[in-house]
Amino acid sequence: MLANAPVAKTPHFALHRLAPGPAAEGSSPLFPEPGPWLGVLVPKRWARRAVTRNAIRRQIYATAPAAVALPVAAHVVRLRSGFDRSHFVSASSAALTHAVREELQQLWARALARGAHAATGHVA
Repeated sequence: MLANAPVAKTPHFALHRLAPGPAAEGSSPLFPEPGPWLGVLVPKRWARRAVTRNAIRRQIYATAPAAVALPVAAHVVRLRSGFDRSHFVSASSAALTHAVREELQQLWARALARGAHAATGHVA
């Protein structure tokens, strides 16, 4: 999934999507039920403290669009660069929470807009 180009990117996040395909003969499908699936990848490389990784992970799940808005596919939101610790000293700071939430909303808006263009045949 991560080998493919991201569906949407922001300075700190990337959204990857893998549409369900036919399962190989004799194997089970990747997911038991069809629907949108969401995973989060927050590497220690970009968020050294566990409290920061967990705060970012919670923000990703909190800002994710409703299941009806996401297409039927597996989605992974990946933190692709770190937030500057000199600007965001505390993982629970309102400034970090606001910055993460604002950027995630941009990511979801770009992904949903791209999904709408793909459904209508327009190229983004």
